[in-house]
Amino acid sequence: MELTLIQKITVSAIPIIFAITVHEASHGYAAKHFGDLTAEKMGRITLNPIKHIDPIGTILLPALTLMLGGILFGWAKPVPVNFANLNNPKKDMLWVAAAGPASNFIMAIFWVLVLKYSASAPEVASFFLLEMSKVGIMINLVLMVLNLLPLPPLDGGRIAVSLLPMDLAMKFSQIERYGFIILIALLFTGILGEIISPMIDFFARLILSIFA
Repeated sequence: MELTLIQKITVSAIPIIFAITVHEASHGYAAKHFGDLTAEKMGRITLNPIKHIDPIGTILLPALTLMLGGILFGWAKPVPVNFANLNNPKKDMLWVAAAGPASNFIMAIFWVLVLKYSASAPEVASFFLLEMSKVGIMINLVLMVLNLLPLPPLDGGRIAVSLLPMDLAMKFSQIERYGFIILIALLFTGILGEIISPMIDFFARLILSIFA
């Protein structure tokens, strides 16, 4: 059964919004745990999607990628983190950054379990649970793998800064001002897809083989 555009948007909305929302909220929870209350004071440690939605990254871009095909792509408003407030800024930065991708991995497993359940669900719900779970697995693995790329300001870039010696970390962090431009260029030239697609496929096969 081929989905219409409206059906695609309907089954994709919940997985996409919550993949992005939980990712950002996880950064806030981790930052609070390690001593930075910036996100909490701004009301961003919440699972309320309205607090995290970016009109372009959370709505427009995912809708375009659904219509045009290719890698499902998007982002939310970044949760503010003042790394200087962390108990051990350079060390704790790693855990704050890693919290987002880790949450996406857990959510991908959740959607695999939904996929497994969809086979035994009532017929009316079965098809839409199946399609929703496929979107949920894909968007969460895309966000996990994408954000682990060692490119500031992505989470992988923050992790790299945390692990590098201080002098190299300072130099590497200067890439951040160009990071978003580099990312968009990689996306529209197709290079980004070539980089992350094999990793997404690997993790998809891994969790499906274990949990499906």
